[in-house]
Amino acid sequence: MSARDRLTDGLYGAGWATVKKLPEPAAVRLGRTIADVAWKRRGTGVRRLEGNYARVVPGASPERLAALSRAGMRSYLRYWMESFRLPAWSTERIKGGFAPKDLHHLTDGMDAGKGVILALPHLANWDLAGAWVTTKLGIPFTTVAERLKPETLYDRFVAYREGLGMEVLPHSGGTAFGTLARRLRDGGLVCLVADRDLSASGVEVDFFGETARMPAGPALLAQQTGALLLPVTLWYDDSPVMQGRVHPPVEVPESGTRAEKTSVMTQALADAFATGIADHPEDWHMLQRLWLKDLDPAKAPGSPGAAHGQGTP
Repeated sequence: MSARDRLTDGLYGAGWATVKKLPEPAAVRLGRTIADVAWKRRGTGVRRLEGNYARVVPGASPERLAALSRAGMRSYLRYWMESFRLPAWSTERIKGGFAPKDLHHLTDGMDAGKGVILALPHLANWDLAGAWVTTKLGIPFTTVAERLKPETLYDRFVAYREGLGMEVLPHSGGTAFGTLARRLRDGGLVCLVADRDLSASGVEVDFFGETARMPAGPALLAQQTGALLLPVTLWYDDSPVMQGRVHPPVEVPESGTRAEKTSVMTQALADAFATGIADHPEDWHMLQRLWLKDLDPAKAPGSPGAAHGQGTP
């Protein structure tokens, strides 16, 4: 393991070991302080965040974008402070920490026994939402996690999420899709963060007026298994309780090839994500490049590079 990898792993380890022991007000203050320091430094991640917000809030002044990026960094650090502390939260604290609207879409879908796929963007705290589902609703679910470097850091994230009641599959290796499909055919729940996929298999969508790529997996799983596909958006308000909404199902088109159906369904997911992001842009933790135009330096002169440390592995 390189010195950088050891440092990265050590920092995350210290976060889980130390922050979870802090009183909640102290953790909140610490997160806000770290966020403000990072924002003032205007590193790559902050500049990329502002560039992404410029698509979400067209015509925003530089002052408005700066205010949004500051709020965005505070929201991003709230996510980390909560995540570091979640293993130490009581059952009642988790049950009271999330208040989703239109939950009947999920519960009715689970009662139907055909399986449900929840697809989320990088909004607010998807780990807290997952812990709430396993704790408050008593519904276990399966998700995937990107393999991180160093391997010990990936192992930390897997252990963390498994400790919250989730089954975690590695994104790489080619077996995740088959396992997810089996879980859904058995009437289970699958949760996937699904607003960014820059691989060749990513589906092109119109997102805030420009082309981006999002993963095909949620739509393909719904087609192959007959499971219900539900977009979910999350946000913070001024309270300690995270808010959220379960959107109506994304239907499988009656006609078209598999690729055409996947394109239509992924666009519907993107549209649902866009409504939540537009309403609460400061809670969208996209510190990396997303739009295809930003991936081509010739089309985006001066575009900052991808940020390290995206919200979820």
